[in-house]
Amino acid sequence: MTTKAENKILTQTGPGTTMGELMRQFWIPAAKSSELVADGDPVRLMLLSEKLIAFRDSSGRVGVMDHRCPHRCASLFFGRNEENGIRCVYHGWKFDVDGNCLDMANVPPTQDFKHKVKAKAYKAAERNGLVWVFMGDQENVPGLPEIESTMLPEDEAEISFVLREANWLQGAEGEFDTSHIGFLHFGSVQKAEFEEGDANRFALANRAPEYETAETDYGHAYAAYRPAEDGETYWRFGQFLFPFWTMPSITAIDRNILTRAYVPIDDDHSMIVIIEKKGVISEQEQKGAARNPGHPGAALPSAYLPNTTDWNGRWRLVENRANDYLIDREMQRTQNFSGILGFVLQDQMVTESMEPIVDRSCEHLAPSDIMITRVRRQLMRAAAEFEGTGKLPPSAADPALFGAARGGFFVAKESVAWLDAYRDQMAAVPLRLEGEEAAE
Repeated sequence: MTTKAENKILTQTGPGTTMGELMRQFWIPAAKSSELVADGDPVRLMLLSEKLIAFRDSSGRVGVMDHRCPHRCASLFFGRNEENGIRCVYHGWKFDVDGNCLDMANVPPTQDFKHKVKAKAYKAAERNGLVWVFMGDQENVPGLPEIESTMLPEDEAEISFVLREANWLQGAEGEFDTSHIGFLHFGSVQKAEFEEGDANRFALANRAPEYETAETDYGHAYAAYRPAEDGETYWRFGQFLFPFWTMPSITAIDRNILTRAYVPIDDDHSMIVIIEKKGVISEQEQKGAARNPGHPGAALPSAYLPNTTDWNGRWRLVENRANDYLIDREMQRTQNFSGILGFVLQDQMVTESMEPIVDRSCEHLAPSDIMITRVRRQLMRAAAEFEGTGKLPPSAADPALFGAARGGFFVAKESVAWLDAYRDQMAAVPLRLEGEEAAE
């Protein structure tokens, strides 16, 4: 059982917290590049309970900094984004993307001390349509993580953001709980509804799989397994990558170039960042969804409320807690187990129903939760080690380690051990990095 004290460590990510300081040692996907326009409006951005603003300057560079002007703490959200800097409208002080003070408009030149003033700014970078922020030691910044989906050229990737009114860990743990697929997502789907070549039919033939897990240099790997046919085993392989990335087994491993980040906004809210190769969901799966509302089909969100300038005003779904996710009870009774369509929204509903931060001391975990318990222990250990000695997980300093991971399902001979079966699959389908085929 996870105690209340342990739950606080796992869920609190603000400045100075044990888990928050660990997370600050990794790059964080913060926004779509398209959200920031040169000399356009600043964007409120909350990350790890810090209120920030993001803007793109006249030269196209991205700045991410504390929203408070270091002069009198007025919010730079109301500032003027002009001539390669953000200018506070209170007294005209101006800062560049690195936080350097460029101008003290209300101070006589003889008394100017702008070289002594700096706004709190974080390193920002862009790659393939994403804006990244590093909130750790600004003098010791690692390379961007070489996660396969994030290396896809922008025109080959589908990037979706979804605000969730729940702590980051609840969302991430939903990905580790692979047995729920047979109920929440496939509960009304029968094995016979899948075509003969669709390996998903084995998940419905046995909705109570067994599991394997193993720690890795980048996080944790797990697999649920069930009998297939003719001496074979059906594997659903998933991954956890530090500090909040998951690779769920959405489709067959040979095309499952898909990753989800559960980025903490504050302790009660998180942003899901879904990055996948276009066409991950096969034509066969899309046809199945068209025939049956209970079929997996496309999993991406489709309908958003208009963005607002509130701290939590970006990427909110139309179906949400306030309207009970527009649950269709008649569809639930006759066609669809949950009464809600779409993987992301189904997960959103159950995760937010636990309240913003679930009391894990009330849980009664089962063997199907083995990945959840082991990742909790790994996170607790990693955070405590960093707090105590400064030691970090290997992937914090070596972003190439992330490139060895992929999730997905496959069928293999039952005589082949699980990690060997995974390696065989990956050897046959080299990872896609920077638009080129790269060896594992």
